[in-house]
Order: sequence, then structure tokens, then C-alpha cells
Amino acid sequence: MSLRRRSCSVSRFTSALSSKNSGILTAAVSGHVFASPTSSQVLSCLRRIYSAEHGSLVVIKNYTGDVLNFGRAVERFKSESVNNGKPLPRVAMVVVDDDVGVVNPNDDEEGGVGRRGLAGTVLVYKLAGAMAASNGTLEQVKEVADYVISNIFTIGCALNAASVPGQGMPRSLQDREIEIGMGIHNEPGFETKQLESADVLVSRLVRHIVDSAPFQKASGGNKGRVLLLVNNLGATSNLEMGLVTKLAVEATEAAGFEPVRVFSGTYMTGLAMPGVSISLLLLPNDSPKQTQLLKLVDQPAHCPGWVPHVHAEDAGSTDNSTEAPTAHVEPAADATWEKAIASAYQNVVENEPHVTHLDQVMGDGDCGQVLLSGATAIQEAAKHTQLPLNDPPAALACISSIVEDAMGGTSGIIYCLFLDGLAQQLRSLGRGSAVVLTPNVWGKAMLGALDTLYQYTTARPGHRTLIDALQPFASTLAESGNLNLALDAATKGAEATAQMQPKRGRAVYVQQKESAADAGAVGLVSVLKGIVSTLQ
Repeated sequence: MSLRRRSCSVSRFTSALSSKNSGILTAAVSGHVFASPTSSQVLSCLRRIYSAEHGSLVVIKNYTGDVLNFGRAVERFKSESVNNGKPLPRVAMVVVDDDVGVVNPNDDEEGGVGRRGLAGTVLVYKLAGAMAASNGTLEQVKEVADYVISNIFTIGCALNAASVPGQGMPRSLQDREIEIGMGIHNEPGFETKQLESADVLVSRLVRHIVDSAPFQKASGGNKGRVLLLVNNLGATSNLEMGLVTKLAVEATEAAGFEPVRVFSGTYMTGLAMPGVSISLLLLPNDSPKQTQLLKLVDQPAHCPGWVPHVHAEDAGSTDNSTEAPTAHVEPAADATWEKAIASAYQNVVENEPHVTHLDQVMGDGDCGQVLLSGATAIQEAAKHTQLPLNDPPAALACISSIVEDAMGGTSGIIYCLFLDGLAQQLRSLGRGSAVVLTPNVWGKAMLGALDTLYQYTTARPGHRTLIDALQPFASTLAESGNLNLALDAATKGAEATAQMQPKRGRAVYVQQKESAADAGAVGLVSVLKGIVSTLQ
């Protein structure tokens, strides 16, 4: 197993159980700088390292792109195996959210955006990897990972943001300023203040962790033994790291906790960010369980990114042995579906300026263009008979892949996950009997697809997203079988978003300047209108 730290990127990781486990991760999947890899890249990794005997555990940090892309890769891997007559793969996924530096005020009882994943993730890799190397089952490895995730807490600080290659500095702090809570991708922290002496600063950081609501909930207010991880965010000298580590140990003890293991080094960077993060892992009070975790953390890990580290051979390869073993599909024309696709495309073209305007009000202004890009790619594929339109599940799977390549962004992966789920639902309905795909059947399949989507996003009706149009359409279609009623429900759902408080996506962080409907919901309605107009 190897933890790969790239000097030019922040890697996202997937780990798998293996009889030749090296005590930490089996593989790492890297995206662009400060961006998630695509689901296809993650899927390629899963094909390489999946162990049918032991199963695989996917470990990610809590960022929307990671959750969606890795989640889709897991679903694609499951579908791929089942469609090729293999048993359902044993793949589990865990999400690390150890940041206590920033708590989103718009999070609610349903979970919300949640806390970010930071350097505490490294201890998830270490302990879960050690359990795997000790011949633990998938369930045992996941149990260890879940414990660490629930009991690890991190806060970071930096003297400046990191310079992104080709883009420069996104923002700069003044001399003798420090930002508390800065994220590993240059996300803003919760406080910018004048630099103070190291002993005062480190004590405040440790106290912030100990006093945070997540830490208090996990500890129950009790003191105990902890693991301490002091992480270099990329550009802090060894001399400064030594000082911060010493002070962190003293501050932890002053707070009433015993740091029985102390790790200090460059584990998870924000490129060359001049800063540090401090993580505390609460150990269980139960003596046997505590002893087990300490044995796991003490177990050697043969990985260049783990400090101390030993030599590890590169297990990467460039062969084509992991190409998808997908079933062969023959492109086929279908006049009805070709008209529906063409009509949806034309509707998107006409509505793109309006959708773009809505996104400029509450987002980054690219929603209309992203949707148009996806619609154009699908239209071109249909026009040149590249889709198996006589086989709806296969056609949807192909369209999902087209959308991933053409759209990108969060909206793209949401469409992909929904289309993947819809293809699976329709395929399962068609097994064993000749099921007629009536509007009611399509509606029920869409509800099943929403269940798949809901595994990877906390967005629900009322959160001001495209779900506010999609859920009413699917529910109404499943109940009534009437396309016009379903479209009317979707339209009303999209219009209602104008009066909703944003709870998901970039709009959460933007002050609402005018009463405007959600761009994603309005864009989806334009697609549905085009399809419904040709199927009546």
C-alpha cells in the first residue's frame, strides 16, 4: 500500500484490503490541483486493486466533488460486475470530516454540507490499513475507520494561502497576520488576526479543538488518552515544526489529556502553504480496545508519505488490463427518442441565457453553459446513431458517460449518478419478464434512481437545488402516469426555489440579492419540457 503525496496536487485516496497490504493505502487517485478526480479515474483504480477475497474500502475527505465522483465510481463498479454475471462486489466507503475550524451555519439536522476533511484523514489511513495488514475482515477494517472518523478532530492555521501553479496567489494576508481555520485548498478560515507568540497560538488551537462541540460530544466531557498529530501544511521549517510539536504536547497536557503517541511531519499539505494543523484522536476508555488501536498505530507502514517511512516500490502500471469488461452494445436508431433528445436540446439552447443569469445571481455563472455542453454532446451522439436507443438502460448508461465527459462540475456528476441509478433500476425491472416501460414504471424507476443519488448527497426537496424539480416529477409520474401532471409538478417545484433559503451548493455562501429561482432546477425543467413535448 502506498500513500502518495504529490508536490503539485492534493490527492484523494482509495484503499483496499490485500494479503500483501503494506500497512496503509493500496492506491491513491489524484485529480487536478485542488480538484477531485473523475469517477472514471477512480473506477480504473478500483478495477486494479479490488480484492474479491477481501473486499475494498474507499476512504475520502468530505468535499462535494469527492463524495459524488467516488460514490459514482463505486456504483459503476457494482453495476459493471453485476452486468457481467459476477457477484455484487464487497466495496465500502467512508467519509472523513475532522475539521473543527469552520462549522457551516447553514448545516441542519439533516447533515448539511458538513465539516471538511483534513490531516486527521491520515490516521484513518494508518489504522484501517494496519487492521487490513493484520488480516482483518472488511467489516473490521471499516469499524476501525469509523471509530477514527468519529473521534478525530483537526484545526489548521496559516500565514498565507498557497500559490496555485499557473494561477498564482488567490489572496494574500498582510505581514504579521495569521488566518485560523484555513483549509488545505485555500478555503477561508474563521478568523484573521495579528500574529502572536507560538505558545499563545498553539495553546489557542488546542483549546479550540477541546472546546469544540464535536469534540465535547465525542468525549462526553471526560479527559483521557489521545494521539496527537502535528502536520506541516507544506512550507513550515523543521525548526518551527519542532517548536509547534513541543508546544502542542504541553497544551494537550494542560487541557487534561495524555498524548500517548505524538506524530510530527509533512503528512497532508496545501501545496507549499506556510502553516500547520493539529489533530487529536480520542482513544477509547475500554482498555482492550485502546490497546488494539495502539498496536495498529505502532505497526510499521511501508509508505513514503508516512513519517517515519521506509522504502516502498511503485506499484503503478500503464497497461490496459483494467479496461472495462462492459457488455457489448450496438448503436441503434429510434425515431421517438431521437425527437425527444432533439427537443430537449433545443429547449436547453433557448433557455441557456436565462439559466446562466440565474446562476450569476447565486452561483458562479456557468450552470447554463455546462448544461448546454451536456445537451449538445448527447444530441450529437443521437444524431450520429452512437446510442443504443432501442435499449433504454444501455442508452442511459451511455448518456451518463457522455455527460461526465461533457459537463463536469457538481451538476454534471449529479446527473450522472441519477442516470446510473435509473439505468440500474430499468435493467432490474426488465429481468425475468417482459416489462412494458409505461410512464408509471419510468416514474418508479426514477424514484429508485433518486435513492441511489441520495446515498451521495444530502440535498433534498426544500434545499434549493435541482432536486426540487426532479423529486416532484418522479413522484407525480409514478403515482399518476401522466407526463403533463409530472411536468407541472416539476415546474412548480423549480419556481418555488425562488423563495427558499439555499442549503446546498455555492449559493450557501452567497448573500441572496434578489428573488431568483435555482438555476439547476430551472435547467432541468427545460430538459423535461423538451422530452415531454414529444412523448405525449
